[in-house]
Amino acid sequence: MNLHIDHAKRILVANDRGGYTVPTDRLYPFQWNWDSAFVAMGFALYDIDRAYRELERLTEGQWADGMIPHIVFHQPSDTYFPGPDVWRTKHTIPTSGITQPPVFAIALRKVHERAGKHAEARTLPLYEAALKWHRWWYSARDPERTGLVALHHPWESGSDNSPAWDVALARVPTTTVTPVMRKDTGHVNADMRPRDEDYKRFIHLLDTYAACGWNPAKQWEEAPFKIAEIQTTAILLKAGEDLEHLARLFGRTEDATEIADFNDRSRRAMLAQWRPALRRFVSRDLISGEDVQAATQAGFIPLLSLDLDKDIADALVTEMKTWSKGLKVAFPTTKPGVGSWEPKRYWRGPAWAIINWLLIDGLQRNGHPDAGEELRMSTIAAIETEGFAEYFDPVTGEGCGGLGFSWTAAAYIWLMRV
Repeated sequence: MNLHIDHAKRILVANDRGGYTVPTDRLYPFQWNWDSAFVAMGFALYDIDRAYRELERLTEGQWADGMIPHIVFHQPSDTYFPGPDVWRTKHTIPTSGITQPPVFAIALRKVHERAGKHAEARTLPLYEAALKWHRWWYSARDPERTGLVALHHPWESGSDNSPAWDVALARVPTTTVTPVMRKDTGHVNADMRPRDEDYKRFIHLLDTYAACGWNPAKQWEEAPFKIAEIQTTAILLKAGEDLEHLARLFGRTEDATEIADFNDRSRRAMLAQWRPALRRFVSRDLISGEDVQAATQAGFIPLLSLDLDKDIADALVTEMKTWSKGLKVAFPTTKPGVGSWEPKRYWRGPAWAIINWLLIDGLQRNGHPDAGEELRMSTIAAIETEGFAEYFDPVTGEGCGGLGFSWTAAAYIWLMRV
């Protein structure tokens, strides 16, 4: 028995709140969208029923228009800000008003395939939920049909305080209707968290969209932050591939055609965001019309869902190796040595097991299994040395952020399956 796997499973038990898993106690006391999708994939390796339950509980928060919010507030807690009273959404179960990267359909396919015979009845309602959310992305967040989906809030990227948002966020006022009452810095060292100025801008955006009644068309018009984002689109495309696979499996021919059209649109749009001089892909700021040139992990995530020409894949891997050189833990979320790089501060440099998981899959897909294996071993070594931390300082290897973290535990179980 691998004692680390045993420990990972105990973390998932400790963070269980009744069919859904909180990322970690107190710091994140609710159900988070993409966290739960990663957790479901971890569960799928040893407890199929619990894997399904994780996804089913997440869809309880799905809105009538198809959006699956980034937080579902199943039960109250006073250890997190902003809570349901700040979001002011109108859903039956309290939720946030924004979304998160759509890992859901990726997880659903893996869960379905692990479940084997008689899984269709349980998978189908979740497939329907995933399809509704998929349609929402392309209507609410790409009304101009470009193929790249836009984010209205840095939290939607999952990479909350990434240097990718610095230029766009600088245009967002720091004034808020809602008093900013941070709780996160009471649980974790403030040097590892977003700065106060970031939080004021995060809450200004929240207030802006709440004033729109969370109406997608109004938000699109009013949004002071609008980024056609490469990481989210790459995850959406992979989710689209998995959704199209399930549609064909279930004989849903019309659905499959519709999803394939979405996928083609995003595939073409993403390829156009390749920048040879940078050796990575870039997002686009829809307000300024300019490329988002900040050097972050997002530029490599298209490996996950594109079958790239060899020269592009090779260039990405060369650049990844440059970033990782001399680090104790790969892969950094910001290029080491640039001005915005902070190896301990949340999404401004640290290595995250789930980002590595996506990159490993992408490296395998694009003919670089050795680079994928190196990254897998780096991730496993970090976890076995430091425990199931939220993320890791790539220079020292130190586990940072929240501890006993669910998606790190799930990632470890998944990465150890081979």
